[in-house]
Amino acid sequence: MKEVLDRQAVKKICDRLRKDGKKIVFTNGCFDILHAGHVRYLKQAKKLGDVLVIGLNSDASVSGIKPGRPVNTEKNRAAVLAGLASVDYVVIFREKTPYNLIKAVRPDLLVKGGDWKIEEIIGSDIAKETLSLPFVKGLSTTRIIEKILKSAQHS
Repeated sequence: MKEVLDRQAVKKICDRLRKDGKKIVFTNGCFDILHAGHVRYLKQAKKLGDVLVIGLNSDASVSGIKPGRPVNTEKNRAAVLAGLASVDYVVIFREKTPYNLIKAVRPDLLVKGGDWKIEEIIGSDIAKETLSLPFVKGLSTTRIIEKILKSAQHS
C-alpha cells in the first residue's frame, strides 16, 4: 500500500514528476465513508492524467464542515484511499481549505464532484485547468449515515 505523505514530500515528488512530463491531477475531500460514487469519481479523475493526488480533510477540518463527523478517523480514511489503485498519493491537510496544499502541488488539473460549480472550486486560480466531474445521484455519505440510523431505529 502507498504511504500517506506530508505536504513537503508530495511537493518534491510532484516537482520531479512535472519535470518528467507527467500530468498531475488533484482532488480533495472528506471521504468519510467510502462508497461506489467515490470510487467511480476517483477512477475518472485518474484517467484524466498520469498521477492522482488526494488532499484529505483532517478530522478537525471535517468536523468544522460537517457536525458530528467524521465517522472514520483521518488515519483510517487515508489508509482506505491509499489502498485504491487509482490513487497515487494522499496528503492530509489541517487547514479549513486545501488552498495551501494545492499551491504546493501545482496540479495540471483540479477536479471536484459535480455538486461543485467550477467558480466555487478552491484552487481553481492555481491549477492549469479545473473540472467538475459528474455527480453520482443517490450516493452520498450523508445518505448512507441516514439509512444506517433509520435501520437502527427499526431494530
